[in-house]
Amino acid sequence: MGILRRQALCLLLLASCAVPTDPSDRGIHRRLQPVQLSPLLAEVQRRAFLYFWETADPTTGLVPDRWPTPSFASIAAVGFALTAYPIGVERGWITRDQARDRTLTTLRFFAHGPQGPESSGTIGYKGFFYHFLDMKSGTRFGTVELSSVDTALLLMGVRFAARYFREDTPEEAEIRTLAEQLTNATDWRWMQPRPPRIAMGWTPETGFLPADWWGYNEAMVVYLLALGSPTYSVGPEAWQAWTSSYRWGSFYGFEHVGFAPLFGHQYSHLWVDFRGIYDGFMREKGIDYFENSRRAVLAQRAYAQAKPQGFQDYSKNIWGLSACDGPADVTMEVNGRQVRFYTYAARGASHTEVRDDGTLCPTAVVSSLPFAPEVVVPATEALYRRYRPWLWGAYGFLDAFNPTFRFTQVPVRHGRVVPDVGWFDTDYLGIDQGPMVIMIENYRSELVWRLMRGDPVLREGLKKAGFTGGWLDAP
Repeated sequence: MGILRRQALCLLLLASCAVPTDPSDRGIHRRLQPVQLSPLLAEVQRRAFLYFWETADPTTGLVPDRWPTPSFASIAAVGFALTAYPIGVERGWITRDQARDRTLTTLRFFAHGPQGPESSGTIGYKGFFYHFLDMKSGTRFGTVELSSVDTALLLMGVRFAARYFREDTPEEAEIRTLAEQLTNATDWRWMQPRPPRIAMGWTPETGFLPADWWGYNEAMVVYLLALGSPTYSVGPEAWQAWTSSYRWGSFYGFEHVGFAPLFGHQYSHLWVDFRGIYDGFMREKGIDYFENSRRAVLAQRAYAQAKPQGFQDYSKNIWGLSACDGPADVTMEVNGRQVRFYTYAARGASHTEVRDDGTLCPTAVVSSLPFAPEVVVPATEALYRRYRPWLWGAYGFLDAFNPTFRFTQVPVRHGRVVPDVGWFDTDYLGIDQGPMVIMIENYRSELVWRLMRGDPVLREGLKKAGFTGGWLDAP
């Protein structure tokens, strides 16, 4: 039986017995039972995992921001890698010893690396880390900022590693010790120059960045870690400030807290099982954050199906706007109108904003799998079937593509323009590969969610934020 026929059979089985078929299903308290993935999704997960296993520096654990284009390391991608390694063990792709050793190498690098206020030669300051690190020296890349959100994504991976490696051995005990050391060193109160909100970052040259994190976006884990910190915890008023700027509205018939790029509806959910737990805002709205993300996904799919801007190939199965690479920073005429195209940008569609140049990214679709499998599974299949010759490679789906951008005469920063087909990236991005590995695993086994439910820092952060219900109230 050919691979596509086997995939189709498995998809039929999934549709008939494992996932809801009504896209309007609220699903607020739905439990996801372990499922048998289609061969395609299983291969997407395996190849995305290999990105971290094969491209990370084995002497430091640093993960490149992108590949194969040479790049700096992304600390957020390292957080995703630390989460992916135990998944690789559970799937049989690597041994526990291999995952343990790589994890220990990574944690030692961050725990023992130089910190200080100097403008060079350090990896961070006050327990925070620079957004990007040089892959060779391991220290600050250029003049990038200490990043509160990227540090949070790194720490969530660190904390998951501590939850997974629980055996009574010196190596696994050291993983747990280093995880606590890294968590306790992060001075969240220092990152509040304008309390109660938390700043986006700091640089030695100019001090704190002028912008703070306010909801709603990917920084929910920033506040949960800061609230739950055993050493530098912030007060509950920080969460109130975070939610005070939420924008509730309707987009293509789906009411939800808006944030246009889908990564903002995915990142915190990689580690936090928001099903059935509610803070004050969501309690009033009668839904949880899981359902909010589900609605954001369905709204974006409905937008693509409506094709309000007439971009090529958009449909019920071809969609997915998020932060990703793009073809070029140019304005071109498309179907009689001027369209502004971008290279890397946070694309999205919501009642809060529409930023769309026809560029789609597979991670926006695949990483939404737990929220809306009944639309994600056929969309993933459609991406593979329609664009495989140009969008599929060693580590699975390449980062992005744009079927509308067919201007072969225009130089592009990344990727290539295939005549009469469109622009296709030739790079993978670590921060887009990671969510696919993790969310596929949460869908198939709930591994990450299940272990993180027992994390004391996360539990304390959720409770201080006012969350109640479900697994959080269980003993």
